[in-house]
Amino acid sequence: MTLSERRVLPFHVTRPQHSFISAPDRFPCLCAGFGSGKTVGGVVRALVLKAKYPKLDVGYYLPTKDLVKSVGYPAFMEVMDLMSLHGTIKKSDHAIEVRGAGRIIFRSMDDPALIVGYKHADAVVDELDTLPTNKARLVWNKIIARNRQKKPDSALNTVAAVSTPEGFRFMYERWHKSPAPGYRLIRASTFSNARNLPADYIPSLQDSYPTNLLQAYLEGLFVNLTAGCVYPEFHRDLNDTKVVAAPGEPLHVGMDFNVGNMSSVIHVQRDGEPHGIDELMKVLDTTTMIRMLQERWKGHPILVYPDASGKSRKSTNASESDLALLRQAQFQVCVNPANPAVKDRVISLNAMIHRDGKRGYRISQDRCPIAVESLEKQAYDSNGEPDKSSGHDHPPDAIGYYVSYRWPIRRPATVIKLGMAH
Repeated sequence: MTLSERRVLPFHVTRPQHSFISAPDRFPCLCAGFGSGKTVGGVVRALVLKAKYPKLDVGYYLPTKDLVKSVGYPAFMEVMDLMSLHGTIKKSDHAIEVRGAGRIIFRSMDDPALIVGYKHADAVVDELDTLPTNKARLVWNKIIARNRQKKPDSALNTVAAVSTPEGFRFMYERWHKSPAPGYRLIRASTFSNARNLPADYIPSLQDSYPTNLLQAYLEGLFVNLTAGCVYPEFHRDLNDTKVVAAPGEPLHVGMDFNVGNMSSVIHVQRDGEPHGIDELMKVLDTTTMIRMLQERWKGHPILVYPDASGKSRKSTNASESDLALLRQAQFQVCVNPANPAVKDRVISLNAMIHRDGKRGYRISQDRCPIAVESLEKQAYDSNGEPDKSSGHDHPPDAIGYYVSYRWPIRRPATVIKLGMAH
C-alpha cells in the first residue's frame, strides 16, 4: 500500500504539523520551537508529495552534508518504517528510493554554487533560518529555480521551509515582515508536541536558555537575539569573586589563539562552578604563553581549553601546532574536534553567568580587568554576530571555550516518538 492510498497516518500529528503537511500554498513555512516536530512535519510532507507524484522528484535540503547523513537519512527511514513504507538509501546519488513512489533527492546548503544541474517538482528546506540572512536568501532563490518539473495535473510546484526562528533573519523577512503571495507562515510551539517528547525535555530547555531565547526556541516567535551586549546579564559586581587558588590546585585556562595577541583567562572551580582568578592578555605567541603560565603558576596542574583551530595553525615552530606545543608542556589539553558554533558558545556562557536565579560564572574584576571590561562591552555587529572590531572579542572567546566545554548547552535530542493512531 502506498502512502497516497492511506487516508489516515498511522500516528498522531499535531495540529500545526497537519496544517503544514497539507498546506496547498506554494511556499508554506513551519516556524517552530525545538522539539515541536518540525522535521517530522517536513519528512511527512515530502513523503506525501512523493507518493502523489511517483515519477517526479522531491528535494530535501539541510544546512550541511553531515546533517544530510546524520539527520536527513535517519529521519526519513524512521518515519517510513512507522508508515510501513520501504526505501533504500542511495548515498552515491544523495537520494532515498521509496519503493513504489520514486526518489527523494538530498542536498546541503553549505555551498549555494552547487545547487545546480538537477530538477524537482517539490522541495522541503530544513533549518533554513540557521543560515546567515544573505546566504539563506541566495539558497532559497536557487532552490526555487530547481523546482520546475511539470506536474501531470498542472498543480503548483511547492517549496516548503521548516526552521526554528533565529531572530529577525531571512524567515522573518520573507514570511512575516512582507510576505509575497503564496507565502504562508504556520507556527508550532514545543508545547504542541509535548505528548511525543520525554517528560524532562521542556524543563531542560527552560533551565538552559534565557527568557528571550525561550520565546524563540519554545514558542517559535521572532525575537531580537542580537541587540545590545552579547552578555547582557553580566555585572562586574554581582559576578565578582574573591576566590584565589589553593596551593597545587588544578587551574582551568580558557585560551584564544591570535598571532601577536593571545588571550588566556585562568580559573579555579568551587562547588562545581567556575571562578576567573587571573588573565594573560596580548601575549605574543603560544610559546610565550606557555612560559608565562609555567612561571606564574608553578606547582599547579594546568588544564587548557583552547581554540580548536590551534590544531591546524602554526606557531613559532613551523613544524608544530599550538595544541602540540601545549601538550609538550605537559598541559592537559581539553578540546573538541571542532569549535562549538559561536551562538552555542555565547549561549553557554550566558547561561552560566546567570542561571537558576543565581550567578554561576564569577570573575575577579581586580585581577581580570580586561576580561571583565570585554564581558561588559562586547556588542553585536550589523550582521548579528559578536563584534570583532572593538578588540573586546578575545577574552570572552577564551572564557567561552572553557565554559562551553565543561558546561555545554546541549539541545536535547528530539526522538521521533509518535503516538500511534487507533
